[in-house]
Amino acid sequence: MQYGDYIGNVTRLAVELANTGTLDQHGDLVAAFFDEHEITPPPDGAYGTLPHLVAAALTQLVDATPPEAVHQLLHDYPPEMHLSDHDGPGTWHIHFSRNGTPARHWLGQLVAAKLALIAAGDPAVTLGRCAAATCTNFFVDQSRNRTRRFCSNACASRTTVAAYRARTAQE
Repeated sequence: MQYGDYIGNVTRLAVELANTGTLDQHGDLVAAFFDEHEITPPPDGAYGTLPHLVAAALTQLVDATPPEAVHQLLHDYPPEMHLSDHDGPGTWHIHFSRNGTPARHWLGQLVAAKLALIAAGDPAVTLGRCAAATCTNFFVDQSRNRTRRFCSNACASRTTVAAYRARTAQE
């Protein structure tokens, strides 16, 4: 897996956790990550206060304010950096949590490390907040020119239709 894809996928997990308060345990990305790293999701899908802390961290990163919540994540869930070749012999890459760690702690360590990399200016991932008037969701922008404005096509369409209706009502 390419580095940019890996950090992007972990950041998408963080965004899903912040936007929904949990992770879709049946979603392809979540299922693959948890299975690959021998993590058993919490049976009730509850991650305690982690979603709120991740949402605060994303807010600070998107707003370009001091990343105090990232510091808190690093304090509460200190990453355990090590090399792993679980993708096959000779395919070493950096992990920030051990396989088989309890889900909340594993996710906290992983997200803390990746959001710290983003706060430090990692160019592989750009974060954003949806520009739709009624939406507060975050998103990961890995588009070629990093100009994404909406979390989904639904929000983009709703905004476009509202703007069209406002223009035509004035005529």
